[in-house]
Amino acid sequence: LKEVVVVASDTKDENVKSSQMGKYDLPMEKIKNLPMIFGEQDILKTIQLLPGVQGGSEGSTGFYVRGGGADQNLILLDEATVYNSSHLFGFFSVFNSDAILNATLYKEGMPAEYGGRISSVLDITMKEGNNQSFHGSGGIGLIASRLTLEGPLIKNKCSFIVSGRRTYIDVVTKPFINKNSDFAGSGYYFYDMNAKINYKFSDKDRLFLSGYFGKDFFTYDDGYIRIDIPWGNATSTLRWNHLFNNKLFMNASAIYNSYNFELSGAQDLFTFSVISGIKDYNLKVDFGFFPSPKHKVDYGANYIYHVFQPQSFSGASGDVQFNPDGIAKDHAHEGALYIQDQWDVTSKIQVSGGFRFSIFDQVGPYTQIIKDPFTGVAADSIFYKKGKHVKTYTGFEPRLLMRYSLNNVSSIKASYTINNQYVHLVSNNGTTLPTDIWVPSSLVVKPQIGYQYSLGYFRNFKENEFETSVEVYYKQLYNQIEYREGYTPAPNEVLEQNFVFGKGNSYGLELYVNKKYGRFGGWISYTLSFTNRKFEDLNGGNEFPYRYDRRHNLSVVATYQLTEKWVLGAEFVYSTGIAYTLPESKYFIEGNVVTQYGDVNSYRLNPYNRIDISATYSGKKNKKLESGWSFSIYNLYNRQNPFFIYNEISGVFLQDPQVTIQAKQVSLFPIIPSITWNFKF
Repeated sequence: LKEVVVVASDTKDENVKSSQMGKYDLPMEKIKNLPMIFGEQDILKTIQLLPGVQGGSEGSTGFYVRGGGADQNLILLDEATVYNSSHLFGFFSVFNSDAILNATLYKEGMPAEYGGRISSVLDITMKEGNNQSFHGSGGIGLIASRLTLEGPLIKNKCSFIVSGRRTYIDVVTKPFINKNSDFAGSGYYFYDMNAKINYKFSDKDRLFLSGYFGKDFFTYDDGYIRIDIPWGNATSTLRWNHLFNNKLFMNASAIYNSYNFELSGAQDLFTFSVISGIKDYNLKVDFGFFPSPKHKVDYGANYIYHVFQPQSFSGASGDVQFNPDGIAKDHAHEGALYIQDQWDVTSKIQVSGGFRFSIFDQVGPYTQIIKDPFTGVAADSIFYKKGKHVKTYTGFEPRLLMRYSLNNVSSIKASYTINNQYVHLVSNNGTTLPTDIWVPSSLVVKPQIGYQYSLGYFRNFKENEFETSVEVYYKQLYNQIEYREGYTPAPNEVLEQNFVFGKGNSYGLELYVNKKYGRFGGWISYTLSFTNRKFEDLNGGNEFPYRYDRRHNLSVVATYQLTEKWVLGAEFVYSTGIAYTLPESKYFIEGNVVTQYGDVNSYRLNPYNRIDISATYSGKKNKKLESGWSFSIYNLYNRQNPFFIYNEISGVFLQDPQVTIQAKQVSLFPIIPSITWNFKF
């Protein structure tokens, strides 16, 4: 017999019937057969294969949506914000695929319940656990293993799920590293754990408690110097779901999340430590109201108390200690009210309009630097005590989405949104490394503001088996943040005095074809985009390409159910090389060698492309154990994709220099085969 596919009637043609644009639902069951790197399935790497979404550097889980920065994506795990989504310095995400039920990406027209970011929302939901019987699953791969347990605590009423994962690179490689090797003395591993429990009090009340805890550890000790770098996230969510009647329901949540990074080192009698992080305490309530079959109204409120620790230095040299006056912390309150209505005006026209009002209040302790208006040098300061009001920002964030149905299988959609962002990630390298620092809006740092306009044509084919879309967009970004030119960190500095501010724009065209059902599935996405930045204090005030301004971005993803036990997968990725700044010349000034750089991001790395393939075998099944294998090859044709460029200099600088300078490319990942044994019981 052929397979039977059951599809919810309100979602099978959502591509053309809903006014929502830029929304992608990615259930883990849909992507589990795609190729993987090092045997680990990664939801963030799958996100990079969608139109309008670009990856960062080779292997990185960072993603950039329609010209926005990495910090402009709101990443949620069961409603809790995840500030650093990466393990292994960006090569793995913190999301264990065994614990994830579904991920939904909004890259435009974000519902009014979401706020605080100006580019996108990635809402990830954890599994709830089996409430009928006890089960387990897991996998053993080349560098990591994972185990998930789930089952009922009270049958039909209360269930749990616990999922853990750990790498063992440190254990596997240690016996093979010679003490004279460049890798001697170094070690790295990470672990993470997801847990969730839910209790059904009645048909109208349910309680959910979920949490995540993960940490990375990097160490280096060669007997002369020791360095320790631990970093990690922790989240917890307590949610109460109440159904008042068949027209009104409520979700009330209490949420905690934190991200911490520490770098400590020791050499002889000298020790030092650098600490940064952020914590949030969040209360929110959301209501869903259905006044009629043609109306759906969502409204609610939330409050967040932010505690920032942008950067704190301490150290000692023998008996001499140097410490800042306590650990430097910034504090702020953030709140929002929202309402959104989805209304079927006629059989052809649907309108979804929303409004979000946000407020951000910076409070002390805070030191305001007063600069001399003529010299620009700090001349005085004003200190605000703990809890004292410093600066308040408010934001009006309307959003409007419209759909006009041409017929039963095609429609035209348009959207317009304004978003405000009050927390910011500042980085020297444009990636999401753990050394990046989160800072709040303040007297100096203004909120980022994003305006986005979109227009698209959507059409389904073969009874909704194929979804297609063509979209154009234009985005304006204000109050963008970068470090000033030549910035290097220093102890006891006022960090925000080293920021420069500018604006940006992004526009492009996106094409998407998705096959939803059948033995053969997958999608094709293509993006043509242009992204620029302009800072008065950078590049002579002239506009320059954003680092991740990639003109062409193509992804082809396919899966095929070969037999009952075998599923094949493949993906092809091509993108224009990232922009970078290259030194153009070196010369002498009073006996010193000076490097002259070209315009900001005026050069590009070579184009990026690769093919990955996979084969998944379901194996034998019996009453107690089901097992199988996943085989994968990353970078099938061993493409030497550029990771970064450096200059190799040979010769000596004299008054009559005889020097040769050659640009060298560094590539990270060659062809990498992976194998993982998966099991369920």
